[in-house]
Amino acid sequence: MTLEEILQDIHAMREDLLVFERKYGMPTEVFYEAYLQGEEPSDPGWVLDWSEWASTYEILQERLEMYEQAVRQLLLDTSFARLIEQTSRHERIAVAV
Repeated sequence: MTLEEILQDIHAMREDLLVFERKYGMPTEVFYEAYLQGEEPSDPGWVLDWSEWASTYEILQERLEMYEQAVRQLLLDTSFARLIEQTSRHERIAVAV
């Protein structure tokens, strides 16, 4: 997996979360906190949405952590400015996952 692939995943999941936020009129973080407390939808048709919404948020958090860890590891061998040069040119930067 590359650093850019992880970032693409992050962007795609953020877009998916925006769809849910617009549909239900609530920020993901607020929804997720209630979801963790066991709140369930009043409309049975929302059950799958809520499950997907929560799962997408959880995976996003994992990808963000993966990205941050990869950057920290890369910065052991290069400067931040050099890393930005590489990412801005969309160079393939392999990362251990």
